[in-house]
Amino acid sequence: MEEKTEPYLTVALPKGKLFSPAAELLALAGLSAEGLEEKSRKLVITNEADKVRFIIAKTADVPTYVEYGAADIGIIGKDVLKEAAQDVYELLDLEFGRCRLMMAVPRDKKRPRLADYAHTRVATKFPRIAESFFNRQGMQMEYIKLNGSIELGPIVGLAESIVDIVETGTTLRENDLEEIAPIMDTTARLIANRVSFRLKFSRIHKLIEDLQAILRKGQVV
Repeated sequence: MEEKTEPYLTVALPKGKLFSPAAELLALAGLSAEGLEEKSRKLVITNEADKVRFIIAKTADVPTYVEYGAADIGIIGKDVLKEAAQDVYELLDLEFGRCRLMMAVPRDKKRPRLADYAHTRVATKFPRIAESFFNRQGMQMEYIKLNGSIELGPIVGLAESIVDIVETGTTLRENDLEEIAPIMDTTARLIANRVSFRLKFSRIHKLIEDLQAILRKGQVV
């Protein structure tokens, strides 16, 4: 009789700030692989013994890999997940990578009320989230999608404001920008492909339980 082999669990990890803490947290839960480094030339790294495969992906692509089943699970910031609006399960708040999404404007051009910015241009990596926020305020805005250096938008006259992620606020201060409206808090989340969650339920559920135990002990990286 042919021996049935255990299927691989494929994990998508984002490049950037979340990579190292995500890899370290998964290692605490027993998922690791030799050579798993953000700067690895290999974009797919496999641990044959434990039947786990890691995909190192661009941050914005992680939800896509998971939705379409190229990865069974992934770790991604709540901000990216909400902006992507991919059809995946959000399984667990991993409690690291804590930031906030906010609206900021040039300090010397600050207006008295939030509503005074209606019908102006806002530069952002997150047009979907931004539009949802401003719609709740009853404000129509023009959204300019940028992929980097969002703070540059108001400086060069491209936009009157920005919607962006802030961690310490240092970059805002260095560019004479001031936060005027909070939009959402964000942390890293564990997500899963809907089919994988059903077919590999035992393994994914055990991972969730292991991660929850780690988080309860305060072993957040």
